[in-house]
Amino acid sequence: MDKAEQILAALGGADNIVEIEPCATRLRTEVHDSSLVDEKALKAAGAFGVISAGTVVQVVVGPEADTIATDIEDLM
Repeated sequence: MDKAEQILAALGGADNIVEIEPCATRLRTEVHDSSLVDEKALKAAGAFGVISAGTVVQVVVGPEADTIATDIEDLM
């Protein structure tokens, strides 16, 4: 499983994603159910950090955020 697949799975899968967009070094994501987000799995997939506030989850992935967001969108 590649990084995008791991991150998508850790965010609760495609059905849990409302929106995902890259922002410099982060993936800004809105999810339907934040309880499905697995912070430990996101870090295991290479995330440097995870910031959650309600249904908004920011996954810090570094300068490859654009590429990962595109890959995740392709998987969805």
